[in-house]
Amino acid sequence: MRIAQVAPLHEACPPRFYGGTERVVSYLTEELVRAGHDVTLFASGDSETTARLEPICAQALRLDPKVRDPLIYHMIMFNRIAAQAARFDVIHFHTDYLHFASVAARACPMVTTLHGRLDLPDLPAIYAEFPDLPLVSISNSQRRPLPRANWCATVPHGVPHDLYARGEGAGGYLAFIGRISPEKRLDRAIEIAGRVGLPLKIAAKVDKVDRDYFESVIEPLLRRPGIEFLGEISDSDKGEFLGNAAALLFPIDWPEPFGLAMIEAMANGTPVVAFRCGAVPEVVDDGVTGLVVDSVDEAVAAIPRVLEFSRGRIRREFEKRFSAGRMARDYLAVYEGLCARRAARRHRHHWAEADGLVRAV
Repeated sequence: MRIAQVAPLHEACPPRFYGGTERVVSYLTEELVRAGHDVTLFASGDSETTARLEPICAQALRLDPKVRDPLIYHMIMFNRIAAQAARFDVIHFHTDYLHFASVAARACPMVTTLHGRLDLPDLPAIYAEFPDLPLVSISNSQRRPLPRANWCATVPHGVPHDLYARGEGAGGYLAFIGRISPEKRLDRAIEIAGRVGLPLKIAAKVDKVDRDYFESVIEPLLRRPGIEFLGEISDSDKGEFLGNAAALLFPIDWPEPFGLAMIEAMANGTPVVAFRCGAVPEVVDDGVTGLVVDSVDEAVAAIPRVLEFSRGRIRREFEKRFSAGRMARDYLAVYEGLCARRAARRHRHHWAEADGLVRAV
């Protein structure tokens, strides 16, 4: 198939440091190329891919100090995609709803994976305005605020099976990875680590919008014994960081659409202790790959239990449920369904026209 993958431009594909959506787009793109498909990736110019790269900007927008309005570069990208739409059998967007107006009238099959939270008050209006554009969710939980949207599939994220190897947790520390913000609840992780008497290593970024929260709430907690703040780490460091961890803490307090860090930990054989929010119960196989908890007290009690879990079994569960190969196969089924429906519509239109000519004669 001739497939276009359309990534957000905030990070490269794959990102140098933090970045969930662009990382997933990269994994999917490479798997589709490996399977023999003709793939074009629309992304920032510093992306690395075996697909055909259509660079829209020189580098990831978050890392470019000259960029003030990222929306401009996304509008440029959507205009270029619209001009080339006939080249593709299917166009796969990962840019939320930004492209809707520019592609709504196009004949080429298109699909949009929604990667973010959908419980925001303004969102129902935009999805009601474009009810015919097919959508993919990354968890069933993510769909709940928009049950009437045009969902065509749920496709959980996947990670390349050979990106990480099973670790043994030799570091003996608890891990927190991702982004420091109120909803990620690093403060909970610090409390849990302190109460169980284990070190906590934190590999995380701080966005500008969360700088005040970091300085007022989190920074004072980093001075506690056993707490080590590493900042953002690269993919090349992530395997060692997660593989040497005794467990990953995922103490969120928001409707998490998926939680890529959880399956990255599983790929390293590392168990997860996660709070019951959003997609967590769909991702964590409770009692096998980790434990799902409802409070800090339950999380503290869970740590000794998950340290006894089989890291080999966790890794096997990851390979079965969350490999990038499985993700690519799921998306190919979506693409094929879209193309088949388009062909059926064309067929019906053809015979309707033919019938009209016969009746006219």
